[in-house]
Amino acid sequence: MVFGAETEQPVSVVFTGTRKELGGMLLRGYALLIPTIGLYRFWLTTWKRRFYWSHTAIDGDSLEYTGNAVQLLMGFLMALAIFIPLYGLFFYLSTQSTDAVLAGYGGAAVMLWFLVGYAIYRARDFRLSRTLWRGIRFDQAGSAWAYALRRFGWTVLMGITLGLVYPFMAVNLWRYRYTHSWFGDRQFSFTGSWKSLAAPYYVCWLLSAVIGGVTLGMASSSGGISASGQINEIGYFVFACGALPIGLLVLFYQSREWTRMWSAVRLGQAALTIKIRFRDLVGQYALFSLALGGVYLALAIGGFIVLGLSASGAFADGSFDPAVFFQYLRSSFVVLVLVVFGYLLILGAFAMMSELFLGLGFWKLVAKGATISGATSLRTVHARGEDIALGGEGLADALNVGAY
Repeated sequence: MVFGAETEQPVSVVFTGTRKELGGMLLRGYALLIPTIGLYRFWLTTWKRRFYWSHTAIDGDSLEYTGNAVQLLMGFLMALAIFIPLYGLFFYLSTQSTDAVLAGYGGAAVMLWFLVGYAIYRARDFRLSRTLWRGIRFDQAGSAWAYALRRFGWTVLMGITLGLVYPFMAVNLWRYRYTHSWFGDRQFSFTGSWKSLAAPYYVCWLLSAVIGGVTLGMASSSGGISASGQINEIGYFVFACGALPIGLLVLFYQSREWTRMWSAVRLGQAALTIKIRFRDLVGQYALFSLALGGVYLALAIGGFIVLGLSASGAFADGSFDPAVFFQYLRSSFVVLVLVVFGYLLILGAFAMMSELFLGLGFWKLVAKGATISGATSLRTVHARGEDIALGGEGLADALNVGAY
């Protein structure tokens, strides 16, 4: 039945969702976050995933997301069982000596970093087990603890080697994730090698080190760094100029890693090929920056108008007096509410622009550049039982390392 799979026409991945549709969904969701004290985010996350999944079609058939908000909420409540004792530990440490505080917080940071790897793996398991294509469910086996230990060990080596082991770490973690992934009763495989990442990574690493050294030298020679190590406005400007080319190098490398690693994923005779271009990633971030800047400018103008009417004394003679403004904050409940609301608008605007131009943009880039060869062989895949675990994504949500 799969004879000639190598010569059959590759099938495409098509995404039909629009930024307008997602934007309307996000606005409704953010509006309900405040009256529900943030609990509506579990429902918003569910609707976002259904939006992405249902608008993504492989060979003419859309993905389906079967998770629900109650599952996410239950998982989050389970995660609180870990964090409540941890918060109690932090409070206890705050009453101890400086050495005990440093040791305790250092140990807690190490534990949380380890748990991040565990949470990422369990969250991926949750999303896959709630994803169907042609009525057949994806799944992930393997051990989240083993993945977390593997990731933690690699990050220790990353620190020791100043990042030089990254190609080995990346391929090792990609391989663990995909060789433990399933579509029905068929297991994924991974053919990637560190050699495919070595050249772009080490070139970018070397150029970043050179740019970083030159930037530090320029900041010091231009007076941007004082003798005591303090950084002034000149220093911040020089460092910002140096950060831009390093950021472009990061995007260049990411385009190469994602292209080569995803294109090494196999499912029996079916092979995935993805092409993500560097210029498309740059354009995506440029659009995000322009959109965020425009929204923040509009919020700033609106904020000055509203505060100018409610705290007019702080804007007397066309200038801003911080001391008078803080008096308004202490004495006027309306001004305090307006400031808090403005702060929430700033956070909401950032989250919304990130989703519309980075999250949605990246999903569209992947779909646009993806093709699957040998897709006919997938017709013989049979379904397996459903993973009904609820706690898979709670820790990832609490640690803010979830996705889509």
